[in-house]
Amino acid sequence: LAAAIRLKQLAAKEDTEVSVIVVEKGGEIGAHTLSGACIETGPLEELFPDWKELGAPLNQPALEDHMKYLTAKHALPLPHPPQMSNAGNYIVSLSNVVKWLGEKAEELGVDIFPGTAASEIIYGEDGASVCGIITNDAGVDKDFKPKSTFTPGIELRGKLTLFAEGCHGSLTKGLIRKLKLREDGQFQTYGLGIKEVWEVEPAKHSPGTITHTMGYPLDYKTYGGGFIYHMEDNKVSLGLVIGLDYENPYLSPYQEFQRFKAHPFVSNLLKGGRVLSYGGRALVEGGIQSLPKLYFPGGALIGDTAGLMNVPKIKGTHNAMKSGILAADSAYKAIVAEGQGEEGAPAIALTEYETAFKDSSIYKELYEVRNVRPSFHTGLGIWG
Repeated sequence: LAAAIRLKQLAAKEDTEVSVIVVEKGGEIGAHTLSGACIETGPLEELFPDWKELGAPLNQPALEDHMKYLTAKHALPLPHPPQMSNAGNYIVSLSNVVKWLGEKAEELGVDIFPGTAASEIIYGEDGASVCGIITNDAGVDKDFKPKSTFTPGIELRGKLTLFAEGCHGSLTKGLIRKLKLREDGQFQTYGLGIKEVWEVEPAKHSPGTITHTMGYPLDYKTYGGGFIYHMEDNKVSLGLVIGLDYENPYLSPYQEFQRFKAHPFVSNLLKGGRVLSYGGRALVEGGIQSLPKLYFPGGALIGDTAGLMNVPKIKGTHNAMKSGILAADSAYKAIVAEGQGEEGAPAIALTEYETAFKDSSIYKELYEVRNVRPSFHTGLGIWG
């Protein structure tokens, strides 16, 4: 959405026309976005400097940061790492933020196709360039056989295709292998995050308070930790993130999350409350060491598809948006200013996108924390 918005803004500024399509697999924009996040507003301000006046759903500023080490029954305070500071950030429903961005994109003329998944990549005749995607077939039964309402998927071709599938996207996996975007011996690492949004008793609610935890219920050899974000309207988002390189084959991330909620520090907060929503998602944790090549003939990788999450911050939204802005700037220059991508011409290679990325705040941020995740593999475990 950030890339689509930026492209349309650049076109409007120069009174030119650029056709931009966003394919969204969810039933509506924001439908598969897990709510309850603490985001940095820098890239949002780049797109909409007056986002407050426009009514963006960022209502609860982050006011306090805490770090706790949990034993089986106690919560011991720890110094808060400066890299995890949330000063100036906002605790939001990310689903609502995405819906708002979708509305702004449509106002700018972006064509959004919700309920439509990209099921296949269209490659050029050379087999080394991307020409677009094919959407999923609609009206099939559980065995994928056509029903009376069957509608075949359609081809969507463009001068550029930006892949923003999130972590471990199905099309991106095949794309990276086919076009060899990742060097031999280089690989991504993953974590699993489980999250719930609760409505708690008003007396226990502390709007703007953010707590991160280490220790219980995980042992010192298992990378992971918990988080508790106090949102607006007596809502609390809490969850547990576990690196998928855990040694114990019997460990169940879901069960560990239940143990986390049963800890006195957490259960006292939740007592008397009720669950509003829940979900889980995979997280990219490899950081700068696991980045693939970000561009290829005919397109680019942006956001978590590229692996831009800041692991110690447990934040990737701002980097995803920033990467979309950088890709859009490079795309607009190539298509409009330089006239690349015309029929019969070579596929566009967004080399400037990768150059801009390496000069950006994203690269600087990921470089600064490059050794945090690997340090957990020393003999000291979480104390590494």
